[in-house]
Amino acid sequence: MAIPVTGVGAALITPFNEDLSIDFDGLKRLIDFVSENGTDYLVVNGTTGESATTTTAEKDALLKFTKENNTKNLPIVYGIGGNNTMEIVERIKATDFSGVTAILSVCPYYNKPSQEGLKAHFTAIADASPIPVILYNVPGRTVTAIGLPTILELSKHPNIVGLKDASSSIEQAMELAKKVPAGFILLSGDDNLVTPQISIGYQGVISVIANGFPREFADMTHAAMNGDFKTAAALQYRFLDFDNLLYVESNPVGIKKVCEIRGLTNGRVRLPLVEGSPELGQKLIRAMQKEGFLD
Repeated sequence: MAIPVTGVGAALITPFNEDLSIDFDGLKRLIDFVSENGTDYLVVNGTTGESATTTTAEKDALLKFTKENNTKNLPIVYGIGGNNTMEIVERIKATDFSGVTAILSVCPYYNKPSQEGLKAHFTAIADASPIPVILYNVPGRTVTAIGLPTILELSKHPNIVGLKDASSSIEQAMELAKKVPAGFILLSGDDNLVTPQISIGYQGVISVIANGFPREFADMTHAAMNGDFKTAAALQYRFLDFDNLLYVESNPVGIKKVCEIRGLTNGRVRLPLVEGSPELGQKLIRAMQKEGFLD
């Protein structure tokens, strides 16, 4: 089942007001900014959107607002995942998926399920979902990883159409690109690996950096997808040191600080995360200036 989620998907941050309610004005500015600067689709309620600390009602409101303010009519991918399979299935049944292209569902965390458990978990989600499902493998956050044989088995499910791969392993990326069935979408979840992953068959990225630099990251990704790896590599190298800084105080702390520096939104996050330090802000400014991203 072909779906339009190649190229750059911006993993949207969730801006907050001073009282830590959702700043919908800031979210509107962000949606407009990324949509007008090369982003191919929008990702709502992912890790970068602080899905771990937004309520079910807030998640619904974020999706509804994004659909209503999607002036470029970009595809929308909506994050529904967790470590309670039955709860996820019930949330899927209660969600209005009109205007949504696909679900992004993260590997269950904390429970430490077996690979058989992961197969059963994602099969239950895919069976319940009225729209296609993209798996999300991010072992740095979930501890448990979706193993290669498990991904290959799940790729046979008619409603599981792709994978966001944040394993940070180029070797596994090569194995995946070699072995997944034709039409199964492979998306990078590591902004620093996009160009090499596209060179072996990946079809784009769900990106953190795209919140702050959608045009530059889209130019890089599209150059790689068009086979212009010289241009793509030159842009990729510009992001190298900068990208590493985004995770020093956790994600989305770094990218929210970037958006604050750029005047898009503020840097507020919800506990247990804390706002980026002044020291991090200065390091980000120096990195952006060094690479010509900021005057």
